[in-house]
Amino acid sequence: MKLWDKGISIDKQIEKFTVGNDRELDMHLAEYDIQASKAHTKMLGKVGIMTEQEVESLLAELDVLKDQLEKGEFQIEEDFEDVHSKIEFELTKKLGDTGKKIHTARSRNDQVLVAQQLYFKENLLQISRKTKSLIDVLLSLADEHKDKVLPGYTHLQVAMPSSFGLWFSAYAELLIDDLYLLEAGLKIVDQNPLGSAAGYGSSFPIDREFTTKELGFSTQKFNVVAAQMSRGKCERTVTSNIASLANTLSRFAMDICLYMSQNFDFITFPDELTTGSSIMPHKKNPDVFELVRGKCNKLQAIANEMILITNNLPSGYHRDFQLIKENSIYAVENMKEILDVFTHSIAQIKVKEIDLRDEKYKYLFTVDSINELVINGKSFRDAYKIIGEQVQNGAYEASEGMKHTHSGSKDNLSLNMIKNKLQQL
Repeated sequence: MKLWDKGISIDKQIEKFTVGNDRELDMHLAEYDIQASKAHTKMLGKVGIMTEQEVESLLAELDVLKDQLEKGEFQIEEDFEDVHSKIEFELTKKLGDTGKKIHTARSRNDQVLVAQQLYFKENLLQISRKTKSLIDVLLSLADEHKDKVLPGYTHLQVAMPSSFGLWFSAYAELLIDDLYLLEAGLKIVDQNPLGSAAGYGSSFPIDREFTTKELGFSTQKFNVVAAQMSRGKCERTVTSNIASLANTLSRFAMDICLYMSQNFDFITFPDELTTGSSIMPHKKNPDVFELVRGKCNKLQAIANEMILITNNLPSGYHRDFQLIKENSIYAVENMKEILDVFTHSIAQIKVKEIDLRDEKYKYLFTVDSINELVINGKSFRDAYKIIGEQVQNGAYEASEGMKHTHSGSKDNLSLNMIKNKLQQL
C-alpha cells in the first residue's frame, strides 16, 4: 500500500530503489507518527471536518497501534512503503471510510516532518541528559584527583605541570559547550510543521495552533514553505550538534588510549573493561575507547554528508531528503549508546601515581623556575635566558614547582563555577 497509489502498477526495480530501507528506519518514528496522527485527528474534529464519533474511533484505534508498538508487536511488512501507509491501512481496515479520513488536510511531507521533529526533540533531550550525567562523573573525578600531578603536553612533548583534576574538568567544561549547541538544535526542531501539507498549506480551515499545543511544540513553523524547507535543515542542525559532541568525545578517547599505553602509563581500567590479544597474553587493550574514537569520527562525517546532499536543493520537497533520514537517525541512536558506554567506563578509571623523578619529566617545571626568578626581581626575558642556558648546558635542576592560584588552574580548578554553568542549562 502506498499513500500516493492511483491504481497504476510501479516497476518493481524502481519500487525497491525508491523505498530503500524506510520500513526499518520508520520503526524509530512510529510512536511519533501515532502521536501526531492523534493530534491531527483531534484537530479535524475541532474544526468540524470529522464527527465526534469518528474522532473517538480513530483515537481508540491509534491507541491500539501504540500498545502494539510498546509490546513489540507492531511491524511494517513489505507490502507497505513506510510507517505512514501501514498506520493508515490498519485504521482503514478497522474503521472503513473513517480510517480513510485520517489523511485529510495533510501530506506525507508534513507527516514525515512532524514525526521526525518530535523524534529529534525527544532524543536531543535524552542526549543532553546523558551528557550531563557524564559531566557529573567527570567533575566528581576532578575533585577526587585534584591534587594528583599529571604532566601536561604540547606537540606531544612534555611541557608544564597539569593535574588529573584539570584534565577531567577540562573535558567537563568542553562538554558544556556541546550542551549549548544541543540546546540551540532543540530550538530548531521545536517548531511545529504539521499543517504545511506538501509545502503550500491547505484550503481546509485547519487549526495549527491547536496541534502545536497538543504536540508540545514551543511554537510553529508559521510559513508553510519554510516548514517544508526545514526538511534537511533540521537533519543538518541535529547531526552538526552531535558532531560537535562527537569531536569532544573522540579527543577524550584519544587521550585515554595514549595515557593507558606503557609509554605514558598514567591510567588503567579494570580488566573486565578491556580486551586481550589472541597471541600476546600481556595485552590489555582499550577497545572501548578506540571504538568510541572511530564511531565519533564517523558521526562527524555524517554532518558533512548532510550538507553535501542538501546544499543546492531549491525550495519545495525533493526525494533526495529520503537519503538523509537514515544517517540522521543513525547519528542520534549511536550517540546515545556512545554516551552510555563512555559514562559507564570512565567512572571506573584508575589513576596511577606518576614518578616525576623520571628523566623524561626533568624539564616539566622550567616555566615555574623562570617565574620564581621573575618574582625575585629578574625581568621575564632575562629569566627565560638564564633557565634556557641551564637547559642547554645540562645544568638545570628542577624546583618543586609553584602553586597556580588563578581561577581554572591546576591548584584552583573552579569546579563550582563549572557546576554553575551546568546548572544554568
